[in-house]
Amino acid sequence: MASIGDIGVGAAINILSAFAFFLVFALLRIQPVNDRVYFPKWYIKGLRGSPMSSGALVGRIVNLDFRSYLKFLNWMVAALRMPEPELIDHAGLDSAVYLRIYLLGLKIFVPIACLAFTIMVPVNWTNGTLERSSLNYSNIDKLSISNIPIGSSRFWTHLVMAYVFTFWTCYILRKEYEIVASMRLHFLASENRRPDQYTVIVRNVPPDPDESVSELVEHFFLVNHPDHYLTHQIVYDANKLSKLVEEKKKMRNWLDFYQLKYSRSQSKRATVKTGFLGLWGDQVDAINYYSSKIEILSKEISLEADKTVNDPKSVMPAAFVSFKSRWGAAVCAQTQQSRNPTIWLTEWAPEPRDVYWDNLAIPFVSLAIRRLIAGVAFFFLTFFFMIPIAFVQSLANIESIEKTAPFLRPIIELKFIKSVIQGFLPGIVLKIFLIFLPSILMIMSKFEGFISRSSLERRSASKYYIFLFVNVFLGSIITGTAFQQLNKFLHQSANDIPKTIGVSIPMKATFFITFIMVDGWAGIAAEILRLRPLIIYHLRNFFLVKTEKDREEAMDPGTLEFNTGEPRIQLYFLLGLVYAVVTPLLLPFIVTFFGLAYIVYRHQIINVYNQEYESAAAFWPDVHGRIIAALVVSQLLLMGLLSTKEAAQSTPLLIALPILTIWFHRFCKGRYEPAFVRYPLQEAMMKDTLERAREPNLNLKGFLQNAYVHPVFKHDEDDVEIEADSEDWQQEPALVPTKRQSRRNTPLQSKHSGPLSSSHSEVDGGVS
Repeated sequence: MASIGDIGVGAAINILSAFAFFLVFALLRIQPVNDRVYFPKWYIKGLRGSPMSSGALVGRIVNLDFRSYLKFLNWMVAALRMPEPELIDHAGLDSAVYLRIYLLGLKIFVPIACLAFTIMVPVNWTNGTLERSSLNYSNIDKLSISNIPIGSSRFWTHLVMAYVFTFWTCYILRKEYEIVASMRLHFLASENRRPDQYTVIVRNVPPDPDESVSELVEHFFLVNHPDHYLTHQIVYDANKLSKLVEEKKKMRNWLDFYQLKYSRSQSKRATVKTGFLGLWGDQVDAINYYSSKIEILSKEISLEADKTVNDPKSVMPAAFVSFKSRWGAAVCAQTQQSRNPTIWLTEWAPEPRDVYWDNLAIPFVSLAIRRLIAGVAFFFLTFFFMIPIAFVQSLANIESIEKTAPFLRPIIELKFIKSVIQGFLPGIVLKIFLIFLPSILMIMSKFEGFISRSSLERRSASKYYIFLFVNVFLGSIITGTAFQQLNKFLHQSANDIPKTIGVSIPMKATFFITFIMVDGWAGIAAEILRLRPLIIYHLRNFFLVKTEKDREEAMDPGTLEFNTGEPRIQLYFLLGLVYAVVTPLLLPFIVTFFGLAYIVYRHQIINVYNQEYESAAAFWPDVHGRIIAALVVSQLLLMGLLSTKEAAQSTPLLIALPILTIWFHRFCKGRYEPAFVRYPLQEAMMKDTLERAREPNLNLKGFLQNAYVHPVFKHDEDDVEIEADSEDWQQEPALVPTKRQSRRNTPLQSKHSGPLSSSHSEVDGGVS
């Protein structure tokens, strides 16, 4: 069992690793040649010029100002200097609120850590229970609840502290929920005009034998929203076309590469093999080969585009519908449109850059089946992933390694090597196993059919957190193989599960401390170094860049990656809340993580990350809910642990804690969550009124007309293009359009009832 000395060695290794990363970063970031890697956000905004554009040749590559090397940690001060309102203007509300999750961790755990070390640690330490026992223990165990004798009255201290920690956590959560809800409403009220403020997406449009989807959508909204409907854009199944366009981009990149290579050295033209991955086949001229491939793809793209816009089968029963006001869009998005609640389903449209276009082509009726399949697949992934984790974790300890490889015993028994294995190896092994998981979970979420990138990331984050909870938290504290534990769980009472897990919690504190140091200290420090983007940028810069535009495209600013970052934060909340009463020694490691991560990610958000969408902090209810879940889990496990300590008088009093916590969650859900799922009509009307007063001649239809056209139809290249309707933007539809045979007696005729064919009507209506 690891001792405080082993933890100290692990801490020293990770502190030195983190310091090394920070030192290397501080040196690399001030070199002119790396400026676009460490400050891409400012280049994207056009607020920074390249330091390589002027000065001496050496000075364009290497920083010759030696005074700047003495201030290698000034980036931390600079990261904290920007005020939050300015940060919101600079990076968006999503980024600013994401940082508040780290601040929330500091607000919760700093006071808890102070109380725990002032009260809990002395209560645990001043017992001789473990010293008098025959158990194998460490100094860490003497600081935990394990050192309290069975049936001791000292357990009342742990019970009182559990109440104090719960009330403090709930108080901070409520205050933060209130602040973030206010920030969201203020952001929406002050935000510049965006297409999604006026637009809803309508799905499950019922089929009609006499009208196309476009005509049907226009007719429905002109009848049911006559004073507010403005225009619509039908949804095409353009996935095949998108693949062709992407394939052409790849071919274009290869052509640019070989043309640049030839321009640098014209002595010999490059050749490639035409077989699979260029490994075999005929040897041909590279430039001619890729030029012909691009020409063929251009023809295929043109044919596929024509087929997509003219084939009624390519039109999905869905559309983006825009209104004359935010108020009209809010009413439509938040009300039931038909007496049949399964058709004409409306919800707020994502902003155009947030739309995940591939999933719009998925039929709505198949979504429930897809989500069932994904749920079953995720269940098996979660529980069967325990097998490799349990196997590797069993090898990452002294006894198992010596048993598997006896010849390593002399080396392993060396004090330093032993400390490294117990204080460093388990955390790094688990980190390696989790590398590929986010990609798998994102594929599952895409399969489920969510139509926005933000919802995909939130869904993937939920899966990732559940996985971390089951495999990293529960899987690590439960000893034995996965199948043995699964069999045990299946054959024991549900009331005994918290006891089984609760008993194991104090014994795994060492492992979680090493995990926090590897993942939370060294991992966060490695994040700021951006080693992979640095290498890729310089490779692209050396081989592919020939213009300033190429150099800009070689930058990889990256994003926050909410689907992996937020679940990882939640794991630290869970560990902190569970171990606050059981083993308070874990808390300083948690606090260090939150403080370090806040500084690092503030720097990255200000200088690096370029968020691909803005959801106005729509993810906050998920953050709040997962912290509440962690709080309830910590209370149930503490009840299970105390029940094994024969603390019969104190344990029943803990039953009230989960009940109060769940009541608090329901209160917050009813009080604050509506601000994250609905848009107040009062706010919408106020903003519409102000907009009409400031811009009475606003051409809103022109602003919204092509906002939700599929990106492949407005590609820079001239292969794909849909011409907009030439009618006057300001012309109001005077007639209610219909071609239904059952409505021939309708006195108002459809503007589509002219000689246009159904397929052409589909295209024209889609961009009307």
